[in-house]
Amino acid sequence: MVVMGVSGSGKTTVAAMLAGALHCSFLEGDELHPPANVEKMRSGTPLSDADRLPWLRRIAEAIDGWRDRQESGVVTCSALKRAYRDILIGDRPDVTLVYLKGSRDLIQRRMAARHEHFMPVALLDSQFATLEEPAPGEHAIVVDVGGQPAEIVAAIMRQLRSRPG
Repeated sequence: MVVMGVSGSGKTTVAAMLAGALHCSFLEGDELHPPANVEKMRSGTPLSDADRLPWLRRIAEAIDGWRDRQESGVVTCSALKRAYRDILIGDRPDVTLVYLKGSRDLIQRRMAARHEHFMPVALLDSQFATLEEPAPGEHAIVVDVGGQPAEIVAAIMRQLRSRPG
């Protein structure tokens, strides 16, 4: 499962809780960023597609590792563009996309309240400008992030149970 959304949408919290509920592995995708990417974001510079490509490939490799071992896992990744999701999910029909959707105002308030994160609030506009919400063909689970993390996880689980297979 890939949990996507702009920075501040709750990916880490929700994905960790979701992995716990599903009794599977959890991976914080940001941990796979090269140090140069983290420094770029910390300084307020948005990443380019070229900056993101090695990071996306590392996440895809982690997903493939789980699949090769016939394990389940939940990974976080902003996955803002369809092209990024094609790298992560592509021809992996067993990988589910979860989109944590929220308003800019709500997410800005959350980002302003958190500490010890490399992504500054100043980059939020670039995140929303880059965001391509999942298309119907991507079969994403879409959940509003206005509730508490446990409520969001419960909504994801309900949608998972209602899916065929």
